[in-house]
Amino acid sequence: MDTKLYVGNMSFGTSEDSLKELFAQAGTVVSVDVIKDRFSGRPKGFAFVEMGSQADAEKAIAMLNGKEVDGRPLTVNVAKPREERPAYGGNRPSYGSSNRSGGNRGGTGNRGPNRR
Repeated sequence: MDTKLYVGNMSFGTSEDSLKELFAQAGTVVSVDVIKDRFSGRPKGFAFVEMGSQADAEKAIAMLNGKEVDGRPLTVNVAKPREERPAYGGNRPSYGSSNRSGGNRGGTGNRGPNRR
């Protein structure tokens, strides 16, 4: 078992300090990372907490999964490894291609003698 935990269903007001204090009840907390929106800087409602040992991580899951914090029941489980995503624009459709409808926006549209 890994020592990095996923913490979901968090209130947007839950801080890193309050999470660290909460998880310290289960053992040694190595790090807390509340995930925030890249543009607005506002929390997204989940975090990652790294515990000092597997035993501490297991204890934290047992103690805190489903526990109500700031009015919301937390989801606490082992964090899954991050999946690789394609580079920006990887498998996106090409909107300017001739085989897509709506490519020709000028003219008379589908009315008149020159319709396709």
